[in-house]
Amino acid sequence: MTLQPVDRPRPLAARLLPVPGPGAGLSATHRTLLSTLLCFVVCGAIGFQQWSALQLGGFDVGIFDQGVRGYAHLGLPVSSLKSFHHEFPPGFSLLGDHFSPVLALLAPLYWVWDDPRSLIIGQALLFAAGVPLARRIAARCFATADRRTARWAVDLAGVAYGLGWPLLVASRGGFHEVAFAAPLTLLMFERGQARRYGGVVLAAVLLCGTKEDLGLLVGAYGLVLILRARRPVWDRRQLGYGLGLLIGGPLAAAVAIAWLIPAMGGQPGYYWNYTALGTDGGDALRNVLGNPLLLVRAAFDAPLKPLLLLWLFGTTLALPLRSATVLCALPLLAERILSSNPNHWSIARHYDVFLWPVLLTATLEVLGRLCADGRPRAALARRAGLAAAGVTLVAAVPFGLAGLAIPSHWAPNSSLAALLRGAALIPDGASVEADNQVAVRLTARADVVLVDGTPRGREYVLIRSDKRSFPFATDTEQAERISLLLAHGYTRIWSEGGAVLLKRTSDQPVPGEAVPGPGSVPVQDVVPSDVGRNLFRG
Repeated sequence: MTLQPVDRPRPLAARLLPVPGPGAGLSATHRTLLSTLLCFVVCGAIGFQQWSALQLGGFDVGIFDQGVRGYAHLGLPVSSLKSFHHEFPPGFSLLGDHFSPVLALLAPLYWVWDDPRSLIIGQALLFAAGVPLARRIAARCFATADRRTARWAVDLAGVAYGLGWPLLVASRGGFHEVAFAAPLTLLMFERGQARRYGGVVLAAVLLCGTKEDLGLLVGAYGLVLILRARRPVWDRRQLGYGLGLLIGGPLAAAVAIAWLIPAMGGQPGYYWNYTALGTDGGDALRNVLGNPLLLVRAAFDAPLKPLLLLWLFGTTLALPLRSATVLCALPLLAERILSSNPNHWSIARHYDVFLWPVLLTATLEVLGRLCADGRPRAALARRAGLAAAGVTLVAAVPFGLAGLAIPSHWAPNSSLAALLRGAALIPDGASVEADNQVAVRLTARADVVLVDGTPRGREYVLIRSDKRSFPFATDTEQAERISLLLAHGYTRIWSEGGAVLLKRTSDQPVPGEAVPGPGSVPVQDVVPSDVGRNLFRG
């Protein structure tokens, strides 16, 4: 009688770090390192390309640069670019804008290199840190699939995450606090899969310190843990941690919004963007309870809102909708589709990175279940997974990959190049009002604010006369500002290609000149009428 070998399930560790046999190619460790490096290089290259082409402005990279430099000097994250332009009173710090104390973890980068480009490197590193986590999540999701399918799933998950269009779009923006949200969300999910709830809590706490509304994501994940704690029998430990997150996450968000942000100089209700529902949170709640259809109307009152949902779930073949993890996306999606601010409706900004770990993890969970050994639809699921990964990688081409190969995309146009030459003429330590596109080039060596609708009386003013720049509505307004300053104590000391550098040479007051004071009331920018009309351009 011949004994037949028995196929035994391989342990998870073997799936994560398999020993390659003859001809097996690179080990899982090497593949992890390569995909992590690929993510870092691509995201970093896109960021540096935007820097070299002067596409990163004082809003928002300059703001973050000033804030993190404050942490690096062991102080509060104060930004004159933000506080002056939006008229916040003295004592305001960026913690009064968005509650993101986690940004202090970037301070060591400034001890090594005190330069705004440290933020580009930091964001690329943080995005890349999510690659090993995405691979571990995939390995657990496909633990019951055949070996070949599991290996492909793990490799594709790492690459699809690292080259995902949301990361590339965010990299084009230089830096935002979402850099922390991506790996921390993946860490929370991965530790939850491993039933290591201490790690879940740590990631959840850090997420609550990344942005005030991420407590809602944490709370939603608590609900997911509760729903999964009841199968096949109640897991009381998981249930307890789930309840803790369900209560603690929204509570942390409420505390940050109601108390911590105002305590740091923020204006209560400053970011209330839900006028279709009510004048504030309490009013909106009363209105919605009285007429729930208000939510439906607000969610579909602009064509871009349903298009956003179609894009997010269409590019993932609607697979996330079959996983409970997709519940974590609901509060973040609701914030955007119920918003009256058109900036929230497109995929042209960094907001989709908050959703990307949720959509990816939910997709992997669904595909992992369908690809389990013996499942009748495993082959179809494999094809769906390949298609979803293919769509993600194809979308990455126009959203950043293609531009890296175009030499002209690495250089500023003539107008921006002139601004850069003008900035070089400003001495270190000077007080400056600067065009948004060049302000970030001065934050490391000058006291800089944005040149905007209010003259600030600074020693130097660097502005363009023939190209509209944020926050002006037209270039005519900028030309009028130049004329006003020249008539009231400023002298033109340099001009080229439409860029003009003015220096204050007398104490003559400028009409309308003002700086924020104790009684200042914060203001918001008026959203241009052409924003919110194109899903891809904003």
